[in-house]
Amino acid sequence: MLKNFIRLGYLFTALFIVAAWWFGAQIIQENQPLSSGLGYYAKDSTRAEQYLVQDFHFYDQDSQPLSRQRFENKIWLTDFFFSTCKTICPKMSKQLARVQFQFKEDDDVAILSFTVDPLNDTPSRLKAYSDEHKAMKGKWYFLTGDKVEIYKLAKESYFLTAMEDDKLAEGFLHSEQMVLVDKEKRIRGFYDGTDHFEVKRLIEDIATLKIEYAAQAKK
Repeated sequence: MLKNFIRLGYLFTALFIVAAWWFGAQIIQENQPLSSGLGYYAKDSTRAEQYLVQDFHFYDQDSQPLSRQRFENKIWLTDFFFSTCKTICPKMSKQLARVQFQFKEDDDVAILSFTVDPLNDTPSRLKAYSDEHKAMKGKWYFLTGDKVEIYKLAKESYFLTAMEDDKLAEGFLHSEQMVLVDKEKRIRGFYDGTDHFEVKRLIEDIATLKIEYAAQAKK
């Protein structure tokens, strides 16, 4: 009889330990941030999660001053283009219109297109370009300003090429990449803006980030 009580005691103790471990694991899991699985990008890959896109000060297509502060707590997408480009820019703008359509009702998502030809791409010209591509006010911004600062932003913040190049017929060299930035101003992805399937992946990655932030907001 005594042995049976001892066995029961061991059994209940073991069950209690297992139950305590399970509930503890659930509490820990519920308090962990949901990972989107998206990477982080910076020149120093060991500290990429700590890297932030630098501040900027330019003007949009409505001649309104615009800085990084305007996009606090937003997911944003950046590309570099110029309005008279006849090669990759029309393709990129067409793909950005796809992104805009997918998130047209979502105030958390914005698009920033920086011109690499600010001498010619004045706010009024960018306004005409934005109208041509049916850019939504407060959703898709076209930015212009000091040429040196724009090129510096492309190189140092987004790690993209943007420059004048007299060897090219159109006079400018810029990347076809689109860059995804999260709400903490960290780079989370690069995508070929001329490729339909790459932009599809971009749209899916934005949706994934949205799910991550929604899960965090519930905690």
